[in-house]
Amino acid sequence: MTRAYRPGPRNLLTDVEGLKVGGAEDRRVKTGVSVVTADAPFTAGVAVMGGAPGTRDVELLAPDKTVQGVDALVLSGGSAFGLDAASGVMAGLKAAGRGFLAAGVRVPITPTAIIFDLANGGDKDWAESPYPALGRAALAAAGADFAIGTAGAGVGATIAGMKGGLGSTSLVLPSGATVGALVAVNALGGAVVPGGRRFWAAPYEIGAEFGGLGLAGAAPETAALFETKAGAPAAGLNTTIAVVATDAALDKAGATRMAWAAHDGVGRALVPAHTPYDGDLVFAASTGARPLTGDPLETLAIGHAAAICLARAIARAVYEATPAPGDGVPCWREGG
Repeated sequence: MTRAYRPGPRNLLTDVEGLKVGGAEDRRVKTGVSVVTADAPFTAGVAVMGGAPGTRDVELLAPDKTVQGVDALVLSGGSAFGLDAASGVMAGLKAAGRGFLAAGVRVPITPTAIIFDLANGGDKDWAESPYPALGRAALAAAGADFAIGTAGAGVGATIAGMKGGLGSTSLVLPSGATVGALVAVNALGGAVVPGGRRFWAAPYEIGAEFGGLGLAGAAPETAALFETKAGAPAAGLNTTIAVVATDAALDKAGATRMAWAAHDGVGRALVPAHTPYDGDLVFAASTGARPLTGDPLETLAIGHAAAICLARAIARAVYEATPAPGDGVPCWREGG
């Protein structure tokens, strides 16, 4: 009999041993930053499937590149402005003595990805970019517990017809390995089946983590329907960015393969996904705390679990979003 997967004790990315997550928000600007870090460098990979990504230092994650570990992974709002969040994260890490040693100088490695949240009703007329300070504050807040919904990098996110947000989930595999996901959902498409309130990710829900509404039960032709933000102020200015992680000991090639597999979760939870107008990107991280068992199917199972976690995390992000003054769209909880 196959043993069922189950969530970890927090149902958060931080169920992966050794990882910490911190968030910081500027609610007047309607933007924020989320940081994934650990007490020691960890292995990471990346996979980009959207047509409009915004990134910093992701090339370092290719398996053939020299750097073998990263100090943090950064998810930020702000479009290209948000890439400056990495500067604040680097400053905090440098002050802690962290970083890749180059010519006697420690250089923290902080690959970064951004979402476009510049048209969400917040005050974007800043004299000085808020993102370096938000990055440093998010790093300082990193711990085992963190807020989801309208929080961190998801505080200003939107999807078709409603607010997006920050979501997270985890799974413990029969092998004992743990897999988790963290995602900022700001997609062109939708997370909810048109004409109702049920999530596209419903087949993967555990308990009532995003409402327990079950499957849509729609006619077969409904599967071809979808909703987008086309025509809305932020149409064409989107992106879903995520981190999936495991304590299983993956090398950079294994982490990269995990990131690619996790994109299946984006396709299961957002319709349409991976469009020319989204910058869909998934980082993958491995702390290496648990040796691989030697089962040739283990890495397949890890990738499959990453996709399930990411689909669930996307739905949780939307389900947990809360209203705020100046919002241009409602939350799912408001019947949006």
